Amino acid sequence: MSVSRPSRTAVAARRLLGLVLAAAGTAHLTVARDEFQAQVPAWIPVDADLVVLGSGVLEIALGVGLLAPVSARRQRLHGWLTAAFFVAVLPGNVAQYVEGTDAFGLDTDRARLVRLFFQPGLVAWALWSTGAWRAWREGRGSGSD
Repeated sequence: MSVSRPSRTAVAARRLLGLVLAAAGTAHLTVARDEFQAQVPAWIPVDADLVVLGSGVLEIALGVGLLAPVSARRQRLHGWLTAAFFVAVLPGNVAQYVEGTDAFGLDTDRARLVRLFFQPGLVAWALWSTGAWRAWREGRGSGSD
């Protein structure tokens, strides 16, 4: 089965997402560490700083993976992994809304609620920009090119 080349728009979107993730991960480890710690729900049975450090390293790795010049198959895998990451952090974002935790300027219930609606967009961005969604729909998943 032939694989179509990604559009320039998709490539640019993938690269932008990679840069955003790498920058956010770097912020986890440096300038915004306290803000990110405030977002870790109390019910997580791991030290908040460890969660922030681990998620920061993971975000950097995902960002680099999206920026790396790799095969289409590997790029689709990065898309699925990035989408899974966005799904995995959703409970923390929901907890921030439910518990009314202020962080990153999200200091009203409305702002925290609006943020939740961005999460599906991030999942879609990861899957579309890497070709993962198209390949899955066409029955290729992350299989061979």
